[in-house]
Amino acid sequence: MAPTPTPDAAFESRTMRKVGLRLIPFLVLCYFIAYVDRVNVGFAALTMNRDLGLSTAAFGLGGGLFFVAYVLFEVPSNLAMERVGARIWIARIMITWGLVGIGSAFVTGAVSFSIARFLLGAAEAGFFPGVILYLTYWFPKAYRARIVAMFMVAIPLSSFFGSPLSAALLKLDGMGGLRGWQWLLIMEAIPAVLLGLGALALLPSRPSEAKFLSPEERTWLSTKLDAERRAAEAGSGHQPHGLAAVGSVLRNGQVWLLAVIYAGSSATSNTLSLWMPQILKGFGLSEMETGLLNMIPFGIASVFMIVWGLRADRSGERIWSTALPLALTCISFALTLTTGSLALTLVLLSLVLLGNYAIKGPFFALATETLPPAQTAAGIAAINTLAHLGTGAITSLIGLLREQTGSFPVALLPLCALTGIGSALVFWIGHRRTKTMAASPTASAA
Repeated sequence: MAPTPTPDAAFESRTMRKVGLRLIPFLVLCYFIAYVDRVNVGFAALTMNRDLGLSTAAFGLGGGLFFVAYVLFEVPSNLAMERVGARIWIARIMITWGLVGIGSAFVTGAVSFSIARFLLGAAEAGFFPGVILYLTYWFPKAYRARIVAMFMVAIPLSSFFGSPLSAALLKLDGMGGLRGWQWLLIMEAIPAVLLGLGALALLPSRPSEAKFLSPEERTWLSTKLDAERRAAEAGSGHQPHGLAAVGSVLRNGQVWLLAVIYAGSSATSNTLSLWMPQILKGFGLSEMETGLLNMIPFGIASVFMIVWGLRADRSGERIWSTALPLALTCISFALTLTTGSLALTLVLLSLVLLGNYAIKGPFFALATETLPPAQTAAGIAAINTLAHLGTGAITSLIGLLREQTGSFPVALLPLCALTGIGSALVFWIGHRRTKTMAASPTASAA
């Protein structure tokens, strides 16, 4: 091995810029397409539900089954990625979900719709936690909040750009004997297959395989990441690996707390991406007007998400950076009960999403810094999986509440409660950390 360089700030900046420019745009594009394929059924529902005779409750049940499959297959998928390598496994996930997404265009009723959503959840399971784990192979912890925020900006961008695109694709109704919603599902799934093939050529599994870095840059980055991992292992003691780590992670109370916290954010992201087109359409808008207005909250959230992630890394602070946006989301949800105005509803939903997406970077930076290195793969997947249990349940519950009450603000109250609880738990974690650090100054390094 070549001697490890002692970099100056310019060397480190140049190296990390190369890594970021090579990996992040491609991964953002992949996640953008993944999320479009996950939530485009929300726009398809504007005409699909009528064509297939789907009730609001049946649509909500199908949406919930996506997360049932996602939960069942997520941890095994992340463990498999550690064994076979990120490049091959991420490519496999993308190609599979693209093919299932294309097949979803040919559902014929409530049963086949539910089966299609379950299969799509199984196909996509592991992509998000797999990429979060993959990023820890490349970026030292000082960079992770901003990098995770840059990656996860694909979520609001998928609705920002996907909304008008989906509305336009609905206008292909009748072309080639297919309905508009069928064209929407097919055309937005094909890129996943192409990007999956591209991942095989563009994603090296580790810095040691990165031909786009110089030998000195590869050596420095590998050594830096190894040193951080050894330091974390020294602080956490012996930890089990592989399947044994799953049981250890599930016995870790911190993992369950983090999962409850993230459940509010996950449920809000997925629920509003799925239901917001129908919420806006309920004000008497056309499909194109719905698509254009649906862009606004997600566009605002996309910008603020990056700003907040940069702020969190510059300050090095994680607790307030996670708790305050969750509190904003909770309060904004509650205020939707007070208005029937389209303009005010749009403002409040913009604040909901601004807070909701702002927490993504600091939260996952907090999680990866908290988990022992040997548990990172299983731990990230477990947090995401357990959070999605709540997401699946709430997606189905919102459909039932909307059908029973006729009110979307009332149906969204479970999200208000969950994000409020999450904010309180983050502050509690911060309080507990402060007490631990005061009792044992050496613990502050964690």
